[in-house]
Amino acid sequence: MPSLPTFQEMYSAIATRDDSFVGIFFVAVKTTHVFCRPGCPARVPLVQNVEFFSTSSEALHAGYRPCKRCRPMDTVLRPPAWVDDLVSRVDRNPQARISDWSLKQEGLDPERVRRAFRRSFGMTFQAYCRARRIGLALQSVREGQDVFTTGLDHGYESDSGFRDAFTKILGAPPSKAGSARVLTCRWLETPLGPMLAVADERALYLLEFVDRRMLETQVARIRGRFKATLVPGANSVLDQTEQELNEYFEGKRTTFEVRLELEGTDFQETVWKELLRIPYGQTRSYQQVAIEIGSPNAMRAVGKANGDNRLAIIVPCHRVLAANGTLHGYGGGLWRKQRLLELESGQAQLL
Repeated sequence: MPSLPTFQEMYSAIATRDDSFVGIFFVAVKTTHVFCRPGCPARVPLVQNVEFFSTSSEALHAGYRPCKRCRPMDTVLRPPAWVDDLVSRVDRNPQARISDWSLKQEGLDPERVRRAFRRSFGMTFQAYCRARRIGLALQSVREGQDVFTTGLDHGYESDSGFRDAFTKILGAPPSKAGSARVLTCRWLETPLGPMLAVADERALYLLEFVDRRMLETQVARIRGRFKATLVPGANSVLDQTEQELNEYFEGKRTTFEVRLELEGTDFQETVWKELLRIPYGQTRSYQQVAIEIGSPNAMRAVGKANGDNRLAIIVPCHRVLAANGTLHGYGGGLWRKQRLLELESGQAQLL
């Protein structure tokens, strides 16, 4: 992923409405929860109220919605009107699930919808819905807000959209989260994009890139397996995780010491523990992992357990390659897998 210009350069570009930066970055406004492209005709926000993203997907997953004036997700070709209608409907009710069946009932071919959204926005319609849903729920995590007492308004007429999304993604309405077993979650910034970390005072349960498609599934599995709800906050395990990740990306750490919660099926736990034995700077094939765990014919099952790993980077599934040495099957994106391997081989330093 290309690095962004400096903060000052980007703020200067939006202050002067310099549209030569279109495609280089997106600007998000914390007070309105809207993101724009450079050159947007809207009023220039105060410097303390802006942040910048490399892609529209990052902005969506950070909880922002696209500006209706500069339309930052549009490509050169304007999308058809029915695409605008679908986007508006998702913004009005982001927690609603719009199925292929319901699209058909409205006379829209689901495949046509997928193609139109991918062409116009670089992602499918369902990916757009998922990004808005997750982004809305993660907004409080990212800002560390007290969701029990703070009335949050994410650009909607009320905070009901946030509360519904919070319930669907994190497990319980904010006002009732205290009645369940609570795991604390925090948004962590990394050179490869933001990650969601989930822990209690004993161990780390989840560490995953927030734009990964499996994030909702992973959170749901944690909620179900541990009978827990997730709330934003801080604890010693999250502090340790953040510190160790920073040291890792600085090239100062080759092993992690934070305690991990690896509970899964017997086979999953066996695979995950074998992944932890792959040394920093080395790789293994799926077949080699299968042999090491005593199941030489279970390469596909090893790959499935690899994909189910909910502790990215720390349980180093990125160190597993195809038999011919090529990159294969990383939920966070093959570009991230490549960057992690480059870092560990000494070819790159990400901070």
